[in-house]
Amino acid sequence: MKKFNIKTLLLALTVVFGITACGSDDNTTPSEQNPSEQADEKETAMKELTSQYVNSVIFPIYKELAAQTENLFNQLVEMKAKYNDGTLAQSDIDKVCQTFITARSAWESSEAFLYGAATDFGIDPHIDTWPLDRTALATALSNTAAIETLDDLEEDETGTIPGIDNARALVGEQQLGFHGIEFIIFRDGKNRTLEALKGIEDDAAFTGKNITGEQELIFAAAVAGDLRDKCFQLEVSWLGESAPKAHVDRVEDCEFPTTVGGGELAYGENMINATKAGSTYATWRKVMSTILVAGCSNICAEVAGQKIGQAYTGADPDYIESPYSQRSYFDFYDNICSIMYSVNGQKSTEAHDNSIMAYLQKYNATLATALQSRLNTALEALTAAKAGTPFVQDTHSANAKAAMDAINALDETINEAATWIAEN
Repeated sequence: MKKFNIKTLLLALTVVFGITACGSDDNTTPSEQNPSEQADEKETAMKELTSQYVNSVIFPIYKELAAQTENLFNQLVEMKAKYNDGTLAQSDIDKVCQTFITARSAWESSEAFLYGAATDFGIDPHIDTWPLDRTALATALSNTAAIETLDDLEEDETGTIPGIDNARALVGEQQLGFHGIEFIIFRDGKNRTLEALKGIEDDAAFTGKNITGEQELIFAAAVAGDLRDKCFQLEVSWLGESAPKAHVDRVEDCEFPTTVGGGELAYGENMINATKAGSTYATWRKVMSTILVAGCSNICAEVAGQKIGQAYTGADPDYIESPYSQRSYFDFYDNICSIMYSVNGQKSTEAHDNSIMAYLQKYNATLATALQSRLNTALEALTAAKAGTPFVQDTHSANAKAAMDAINALDETINEAATWIAEN
């Protein structure tokens, strides 16, 4: 048996206890902290993850949405001009379609935070109502005098753009926004062809109306201008004066509201300044509930119960998002990505150190694991659905059922997380 030197042993024990004493503050686990210390630590963590969420999820997504809808408007104006002078090419149509897809992805990736400006100012239904009322659209497009009022897209000295203002006044929500434009530039899951645009619109709802591609493009460009302006409103409402000056100026020209309750705070400031005077958030746990319940759970319920569920169950067979581009499952996938970004605190599959996911990993690892697992399962189900038959072609597929079930399960766990955070 090896003998120990008593001096060596005492020195070793001194070193061990010294390290333990010096490192106690840094290595204390949540279970070893007293309740007061842990409560303060949680408050700080929620404050920091809120700032990370607003600055690294909401702000960049709304900035991307504003930029891409501006690109879409500019490209449709150019497309209309080329149509009129006979120089429009298929490549021009294809470019517009790709920009639409990029803008659409940014919008769908924002739907886990539809609370706030998108809801308060009615922006969500204004730019994203479906199904498209094609009969009403055909009637509107056949009104030559009305279409002529949409054709003037030059800004006057007051900041007014007549064609865009008239689009808001003359065209209903079931023709405005993404889906009215989608109908013009996509058909049967493919980019609209130059040949089709040069002919007479042949959709059944347009029979006998003799609608030309010129009329359709006048409509699409004006509606894209309205879409751009409403997305500028979203951006400015959240970023405040941090938004690009040109976007702020345009929103002011439109006289759109942008602050919380008509007060001083932009929506981003309001959330980041929770618990301070002026903020509508009295506690950080109220912020967490907003992110998880009003945001993430709300879009889960919408995707599973309405976007998939209405057509799948037969409650409303025509309630199909993005049927002309046939990108419904892509929309749904981006919706669940918006949840992933929200809980990860960044546009990434990985959780930021200041995020709801990291918070759960520290204080309730079991719940964090369950949330991650169900998030992965929902995204995997939608990945499989994207690779299969488009939703509009088969609303009763096994892929639709698997996605719906996975999203419902995810919703349950999101609400479990919200309840646990609220009570702990």
